Amino acid sequence: MQKAVFIDKDGTLIQDIPYNVNPNLIKLEGNALEGLKRIKELGYELIVISNQSGVAHGYFEESSLKGVEDKIRTLLNAHQITLDAFYYCPNHPEGKIEKYKVDCDFRKPKPGMILQAATDRGIDLSQSWMIGDILHDIEAGHRAGCKTILINNGNETEWIMNDYNHPDFTVNNINEAASKL
Repeated sequence: MQKAVFIDKDGTLIQDIPYNVNPNLIKLEGNALEGLKRIKELGYELIVISNQSGVAHGYFEESSLKGVEDKIRTLLNAHQITLDAFYYCPNHPEGKIEKYKVDCDFRKPKPGMILQAATDRGIDLSQSWMIGDILHDIEAGHRAGCKTILINNGNETEWIMNDYNHPDFTVNNINEAASKL
């Protein structure tokens, strides 16, 4: 069985520009490259897990996410870092596009994307981590059976706690997160 680091996209792996699908605006978060290299050196698969409700709200087409994924892969490959998989959920229960107006098990804080990735890729969730910048990321990770790390960069604004969203570690960036693995 493989082990993985599941990582949120916006505000964690890349700079958060709400509903952005323009590849030219995508930039890796600061203080990330050393940590991402360490994650790979430790033998973890690196897998993006991202809610993409902009599709459901009609802000952009689902097909636009391919350009986003390609740009992230290009940015990482430039530093000899491989992205092993990219999972996203286009749904939102209050979406405007009927096809995506769904309350599904894949939208974080539910663990469906992580569970699907684990099935697809033979991942041992008990040996894996979820890294994100909001409590929904942490909850999804814990519900899937992963250990979790919250990057406390100011993106979590509600701080409504429950039994599943207490991170195992809280850090400032991906470089610090990698030191906890």
